[in-house]
Amino acid sequence: MSENVETSTGLSPNIAGALCYLFGFLTGIIFYFIEKDNDFVRYHAVQSMVVFGGLFVVYVVLGVVGTALTIGFLGSIIGLIVWLFMLVLGLLTFVLWLYLMYKAFNGEKTRLPVVSDLTDKYSGKEIVA
Repeated sequence: MSENVETSTGLSPNIAGALCYLFGFLTGIIFYFIEKDNDFVRYHAVQSMVVFGGLFVVYVVLGVVGTALTIGFLGSIIGLIVWLFMLVLGLLTFVLWLYLMYKAFNGEKTRLPVVSDLTDKYSGKEIVA
């Protein structure tokens, strides 16, 4: 669990950490700015912003590309492929969302490939794995 027990929000660290993921990057942003004392909560807030903010950008790009390429028969096939990819990505995102909330609720800092360095850098403390 976190080194500091107190949080700026008055919530227990595991509850605040899990809530960082509740509405994706939006709650991550909120907790990032209101939580100044607890490194555990800040870690999960930054991780939520990086992971779900990045996934949001991917969804927007795929939606624009999928829509732009749906001209003609070949475009319809490409659009279908993009739509199926987005469906699978959405299911994987949902599973990741549940997993990260569960781990935060249990007081664990989850290290994710690619985003962990950013999470460490912007949460305020370097974490040694």
